[in-house]
Amino acid sequence: MGRDLSALFDPMSVAILGASDDPAKYGHAIAAQAVRAPHRRPVHLVNRRGGTVLGRTAATSLTAIGEPVDLVVISVPAAGFEAAVDEALACGARSIVAITAGFAETGPAGRERQRAIAEQVRAAGAVMVGPNCLGIADNTTDLHLASDHFTSGGVALLSQSGNLALELQLRFGAHDLGFSRFVSLGNQADVTLVDLLADCALHEGTRAIAVYAEDFADGRAFAEAAAAAGKPVVLLTGGRGDASARSAQSHTGALTTSADVVTAACRDAGIELVATPRELTVVLAALDSGRRSRSHRVAIVTDGGGHGVIAADAVEASGLTVPELGPATQEGLRAALWEQSSVVNPVDLAGMGEQNPASYAAAVTALLDAEETDAVLMTGYFGGYAAGENGLGAGGTALAAGETAAARAIADHQSTVATPLVVQSMYPRSSSCRTLASAGIAVFGATEDAARALAALTAPSHPASSGILPLPPAAEPLRETGYLATRRALEAAGIPFPAVREVRDEEQLLAAADGISGPYVLKALHLLHKSDAGGVALNLSDRDALLATFRVMHTRLGAPAYSVEAMADLSDGIELIVGVNHDPRFGPVAMVGLGGVLAEALRDVAFALAPVSAERARTLLRSLRTATLLDGVRGRPAVDVSAAAEAIERITAFAAAHPEIAELEINPLLVRPDGVLALDSRAVLA
Repeated sequence: MGRDLSALFDPMSVAILGASDDPAKYGHAIAAQAVRAPHRRPVHLVNRRGGTVLGRTAATSLTAIGEPVDLVVISVPAAGFEAAVDEALACGARSIVAITAGFAETGPAGRERQRAIAEQVRAAGAVMVGPNCLGIADNTTDLHLASDHFTSGGVALLSQSGNLALELQLRFGAHDLGFSRFVSLGNQADVTLVDLLADCALHEGTRAIAVYAEDFADGRAFAEAAAAAGKPVVLLTGGRGDASARSAQSHTGALTTSADVVTAACRDAGIELVATPRELTVVLAALDSGRRSRSHRVAIVTDGGGHGVIAADAVEASGLTVPELGPATQEGLRAALWEQSSVVNPVDLAGMGEQNPASYAAAVTALLDAEETDAVLMTGYFGGYAAGENGLGAGGTALAAGETAAARAIADHQSTVATPLVVQSMYPRSSSCRTLASAGIAVFGATEDAARALAALTAPSHPASSGILPLPPAAEPLRETGYLATRRALEAAGIPFPAVREVRDEEQLLAAADGISGPYVLKALHLLHKSDAGGVALNLSDRDALLATFRVMHTRLGAPAYSVEAMADLSDGIELIVGVNHDPRFGPVAMVGLGGVLAEALRDVAFALAPVSAERARTLLRSLRTATLLDGVRGRPAVDVSAAAEAIERITAFAAAHPEIAELEINPLLVRPDGVLALDSRAVLA
């Protein structure tokens, strides 16, 4: 169960400690917002010098107020912060919003001060946002404790940036979006992003949750909370392009970047990941209607071939499809449109809209009702006929009236169907487009925005709730992670390997050859990348070839030990790489892809939070660029994808149960028509 944050978002009374009449001080900005709703709850302004603030008598201390205070905003110099917290808790505060900076962001000493304060707050049964935050707001409870006014709406914004909130406020206006809540996260010494996300998920006034975060702290807990939210969660984050700071000792470590991890976590949790404030706004505007696409099939309506072609390209670039319409739908469109109109998809009115704007409504209505359509995009000039009355478009009074009627007809029909409609218009602020927007239809000025909106409306290929499996209980830690020790541990977990013997000299080598059927593989052990160092020899046909190769390899490398293994039949197999990398924020992250010695060069890999179910593993394998190889090409047989998926499940579960392992890798995992065989493995302790 989540933490009780009711005292934070709906306190019985509020005090601003550090309220000021000086416009240059943050205590002034917050005080000015706090007094906007004087009838909702008592708001006390506190200034050590007394006097008046904003024309109201200021108390000289929290104690001087003479009654308990439920929420205290602390905006005082860092030197007096501990004393302010002491006084707030002594006066019965159940929640604190700490504006004051100068703590963890300044280094170890500040971090220790912050830790001690957070412990004190929690021990008192209170909650604290910050320190080093810019305030909070809740429009549903008339709580205004940030420096700016936020328009009311259904989006809860949890942000590490105050300026970003101001930009979103400006962008939201064009789409009639607003805020249910705003929280500046600050240093998250006590109340965390995860706490806030869980609380907003239960908040009746919040329809969607927007997050801007640069540091997730416990990223896995964030992903799990988002998956359980039951509401859209949209994430904007920076720094995703930086590779892991830890030196990678395996292909898995070398191939895994922060961007991969965040993208995988968002996909698994059902989070919409965006790159810019504009994209964040586009996605929220699309999701605000509450409609979702059944699948990826988009029908496009335009009254100009160019817009249709551009829109089709943008839709397909967003991962959706623009399939040809079925015969029944085409026949219905032909009956409603004129002869030169194209009814294949995109549907091009071919100038009919300029003669009769009602043709837009006829086409859109038919496509919203079509069984083979999951979403509809209307693109191009619609909106320009009504805009022409103001000299903005080419329409006249009659066309404007016709377009207005068409907009009403489209809006009315959209309200009766579940299939979503998105509009791109050259005139997005025209009266006709405003009619559509007022009916909950997302309208954009840019084609790429409309395509991104459609992608956001497309239901995920797997339920978000099943995307993140719980971590298994920790197993007995591995003490040794050499090649053979790792093999034995993985074999115990159900992963098959070829027969093997460890050897240190020629006598042991020949004894191993007698116990294993040839041909043979010889590997030099205790080398970081055996293949790169020339420490792997394959397909040694008999004892003599094995002995000769051993002598050459040992003379050159002088390895302390070697393994002799049965050579696997590679003729009908596909080599995969399966690895798990322990990310400091998101925990174990699985990687699957095309393996072998060229794994890093080809970089055909997919990621997911570990452990990974067999069902999820199949999805990851099918997402690879080279997935067609699994089904057989040029006369080669299909391989056993189910066996590969089950092996991935076992490998990732094993790694997730061993948090002491920083990197685990099987490369290659040979997948054949009759099963799988792991041919090499490596583990690196944290």
